[in-house]
Formats: sequence, structure tokens, C-alpha cells
Amino acid sequence: MAKALFIKRDDITKNTSLSGSVDSNKFLQYVQIAQEIHIQNLLGTSLYEKIETLIIDGNGVMPNGDYKNLVDDYIKPLLIHFGMVEYLAFASNSISNAGVYKHSIETSETVSKEEIDLIVGKHKSYADYYSNRLIDYLCTSGTKSRFPEYYDNTEDDIHPDKQVTYTPWNLR
Repeated sequence: MAKALFIKRDDITKNTSLSGSVDSNKFLQYVQIAQEIHIQNLLGTSLYEKIETLIIDGNGVMPNGDYKNLVDDYIKPLLIHFGMVEYLAFASNSISNAGVYKHSIETSETVSKEEIDLIVGKHKSYADYYSNRLIDYLCTSGTKSRFPEYYDNTEDDIHPDKQVTYTPWNLR
């Protein structure tokens, strides 16, 4: 099956501190990983594949309706922050024929691991919040008729995770 991202590059750069000058090849694979791991885990295989098919059939554009609202209002904010959680651990490093190296600009200061962990933790707490909103929405009355795929996963499918614990961000 062909793969489709549920968000666009601009969704991330407009809603996070990620600079618009960052090459898409540096972070979109982490968004794909976040989508396949976290989003599919929350939606289950059937609903995940339904949304993916709608995006592919629409040439990258979701048709108007309940699925578009689900993606725009619940999945996009969640995927933006899970994408950042996955990307930030690798953002300052590159791998080439010469090996693994860390980026550095003469007039800049390298951020410590603790500072990166703090940023990742903040994005994780946003993602947890949006995960709970998504689960609450999908489990409310009336959604079974709008999103039947959420309820019809079988044997080898990933069944939706309906238990996400919100972890608020704490300053130490």
C-alpha cells in the first residue's frame, strides 16, 4: 500500500519552533515514523488505512467531511508534536561517508542534552494532551457511525490504544 503523510511540512513549521529553512529531508522521515507508530496505535489499522486511502485518492488533499475534520482538528496537532519528539533527538547530527558528526555554527552555542530533553518533554506533553483529546472524541457517542473503522480491527490489525496517560510538563 502507498503511504501518505497526514500533515504537510508547513503544518510543522507554522506550529512549532522548527525553522522554515530546515530541509524537509532532515525531518519528514521522523514525522512518518511518528505517524506509523503513535497515530496508527491510537487510530487502529482500519481507521489509519482509511485516512491514508482518502489522502492518496485525493492526491494529497482530504475530501471535506468527518474524516477531514478528524484529521484537521485532532490528528494534525497530535502528529506535529509527536513528529518533533521523534526528530529532536537527531536534529543536531548528520550521518555521511565520513561518519556521524554534530552540526556547529561559529556564532552559535550547542544546546545541552538536558535542554533538548526539556524541549522533547514539552512536545511529549503536548502530544499526550492531544492524544487524550483524540481518544475522547473517538469514544463519544455518534462517532461509531461516522468512523466505523475505529471499531472493526481484526486479528493482525493494530487495535486502537484507548488508554493514554497525560504527563504534564514540570520545571525542576
